[in-house]
Amino acid sequence: MPRKIVARRSAIHGNGVFALLPIAKGERIVEYKGQRRTHEEVDAGDTGDIESGHTFLFTLNDEYVIDANHGGNIARWINHSCAPNCEAVLEEHEGGDRRKDRVFIEARRAIRPGEELTYDYGITLDVPHTAKLKKIWACRCGAKNCTGTMLRPKRKSAAKPDKDGGRGR
Repeated sequence: MPRKIVARRSAIHGNGVFALLPIAKGERIVEYKGQRRTHEEVDAGDTGDIESGHTFLFTLNDEYVIDANHGGNIARWINHSCAPNCEAVLEEHEGGDRRKDRVFIEARRAIRPGEELTYDYGITLDVPHTAKLKKIWACRCGAKNCTGTMLRPKRKSAAKPDKDGGRGR
């Protein structure tokens, strides 16, 4: 099977992932890979610093995070966009082993060769979204509807915590 994507420098931010061949709407493009770690392990380590404005962490579920700093693949280079052409899709393990849940990046629409792949990171933080944090997590996607930040607005109701499987923590 021919390789459909490649990582290279991006106009959005640092590295990005680009289509080499046409990608059909709904096509599963790549799995987001990395070491499975508990939220506590990530919080105790050095890869979950919210002040960095950079993360390879993907919240998998209430127990585990995929840490692409360790064992990550090309999917970690896919940039955020407020008008994404891809989405992250969570596949829960049939046996209920939450460590074995998986995340795949799928096309939301047809993608042309040369086009950069993007998805909405959906970053949620457990701290107030200060002007400083919004600047640190600034969005550079260039979309007409760009919110200016990768941070997702907090929900009003404490009864409905955000468990969307986004990249944020």
